[in-house]
Amino acid sequence: MTRRSRPMLAALVLTTALLASACSGSDDGDDDTSADATGSGTPVATAPADPQPGTPSDTPSDSASASPGSSPTGTTTPAPGTPPAPTGARPTGGATAPAPAGAVWQPKPGVTWQWQLGGTLDQSVDVPVYDIDGFEHDASVVAALHAKGRKVICYVNAGSWEDFRPDAAAFSKSLQGSGNGWQGEKWFDIREIDKLKPLMATRFDMCRAKGFDAVEPDLLDAYINKTGFPLTADDQLKYNRMIAALAHERGLAVALKNDLDQIPALVGDFDFAVNEQCAEFDECAKLSPFIKAGKAVLHVEYKVSTDKFCGQAKSLGLSSMQKHLELDAWRKAC
Repeated sequence: MTRRSRPMLAALVLTTALLASACSGSDDGDDDTSADATGSGTPVATAPADPQPGTPSDTPSDSASASPGSSPTGTTTPAPGTPPAPTGARPTGGATAPAPAGAVWQPKPGVTWQWQLGGTLDQSVDVPVYDIDGFEHDASVVAALHAKGRKVICYVNAGSWEDFRPDAAAFSKSLQGSGNGWQGEKWFDIREIDKLKPLMATRFDMCRAKGFDAVEPDLLDAYINKTGFPLTADDQLKYNRMIAALAHERGLAVALKNDLDQIPALVGDFDFAVNEQCAEFDECAKLSPFIKAGKAVLHVEYKVSTDKFCGQAKSLGLSSMQKHLELDAWRKAC
């Protein structure tokens, strides 16, 4: 489950119920109220019922498929000099995987999207971009969305250890710091790039093997949180650039998740942004470098209703919607 990296706001987990009464209005014509669908059986992180004060947490913090190299939702950026994709078994062990032939997808400002990490996946939402959990969905789900003309983003956690993931045992205790406010999760020591790089590479190999078009690596702003490690802004820049390079080596577009203060330094390394709650915290203007660069900003609010943030979001060129905190199928787009 995603979350916004920000010091724990204890009252935040109580706000989910309020969102069901969010105001109407969506030019996508999609106000799905089937938000209580049950999960697929794969464990999903849940917010602690009684968060410890001072721990960082965050708000969870159709047509035929397009031909290769084309996109109904944006343009493609060539990946010069990259060799063709290997056939057979996908790469393992974190070795650098050759990028596939063709181009990296480039989502453009204003593209509409669906973000669902909880509950049974609703594939009927009529938007060109889906962002879903990379571990919880297999290649057949990605293929089904592609068959409807969708581009599909692979959500993975790049900033903290999760005890419920199938690769949890691969992350040594030395890499795990303080809890991040979510059950079963601990911050990574991102200074240990040599240890984390092959593990993240294997996760991105999984995304590529399943056919995803892009990755959304979560928790890319550890340095502003209480991680248990003396992390610096420079540590974060180095780590985030490593993450972006791993995605591009595999022919995947990559999102910068939150990390607003480092956008000016990182906008050239990432293909689009994913943001939570910039309207609530009066930060949306900080995302403008992505829009000016012709790169989409995929944005959600949880507590603020659409009539309060959509005007500004549209003027800035953001791809905005309101979601439930648990990121189930329900959405109300601007």
